Amino acid sequence: MRKIKQLFNLKNIGCGYLYFYIHFVNEVACFYFLGSIIGNQTYLWIIALLYDILAFLPQGIIGYICDKNKKINIDFIGIFLLCLALLLIHKMKYIPLILLCIGNAFIHVSGAEKTIRCSNGKLSHSAIFVAGGSFGIIVGKILANIKIPVWIIIMIVLTTIPFILLARTYNENDKYEDVSYHNEKLSKLLIIILAVIVVIVRSYMGYGIPMTWNKTIMDAILLYSFMGIGKAFGGILADRFGVKRIAILSTVIALPFLLFGNNNIIISLIGIMVFSMNMSITLYLIISVLKKTPGLAFGLTTIGLFLGTLPIFFIQIKDISINSIILSILTVISFVILKFTIRDDKYE
Repeated sequence: MRKIKQLFNLKNIGCGYLYFYIHFVNEVACFYFLGSIIGNQTYLWIIALLYDILAFLPQGIIGYICDKNKKINIDFIGIFLLCLALLLIHKMKYIPLILLCIGNAFIHVSGAEKTIRCSNGKLSHSAIFVAGGSFGIIVGKILANIKIPVWIIIMIVLTTIPFILLARTYNENDKYEDVSYHNEKLSKLLIIILAVIVVIVRSYMGYGIPMTWNKTIMDAILLYSFMGIGKAFGGILADRFGVKRIAILSTVIALPFLLFGNNNIIISLIGIMVFSMNMSITLYLIISVLKKTPGLAFGLTTIGLFLGTLPIFFIQIKDISINSIILSILTVISFVILKFTIRDDKYE
């Protein structure tokens, strides 16, 4: 029991929980919006691609600007843009989608900046924040399918305001600048490139996981829930047992569950949960190098996420055997990169 308490006994961790909810609501709004406007399946991939481009790519630029101008209220700008996009959801063609994506980017960067600066160098805070999005995605899709009125979604978005204000009461510090998770024998530029490659690989693999069992709404709820749990516990366990240890173990352990869970939901969900644990680790690996610009560091990971999803829009591998071989090769690539870019864990 004492060890379990130690996992969650972290200073300023409440900021992570607050942004868990803010991120959750952000994704609810975005996927409600997407689910509501995609009536013609012919244009599904175009809207999805445009969303990924506009929501993920600007985050590096926004993050860098915020690193240099910490007083910008990007969280409230993001909330305003989300509400405006929802108000215009059926009145214009692409302008509401653009507003939605930029609002999404602002909220992501806001959460990353705040949780990193309150983290005392711990991964748990940002991991919990990031996890909220997985739960929001599925809730947003469900609300769109049952055609909840848009004004209810706007009201839900507005509930984040007190959470944002409360998050501002948490003390920021520069202790995250003391983290040194990277292998100092390698150049900083090489570390960044290799860490982004791991993000790209894992982003692509996430779409290639064989899941013939995923057929019902309950299956989808379990899928996104286990993704969220994995993201959160990846940071919590890394803080407790070591960044390199969790990075290596999660990479190796996940593969057999992913490959052999195609027709078994329990096996597959375990693999997906473990597979998701590296999210915060790659972020803090980049922060370990870009100590003064955590917003830019976070933005680089979202660029990696976009690049990992890009091939999916143009190439789909349906052969299970070929797909399994590709997943295995990509896992080996991730394993080798993480092994040599993360310094050995040190314990007191």
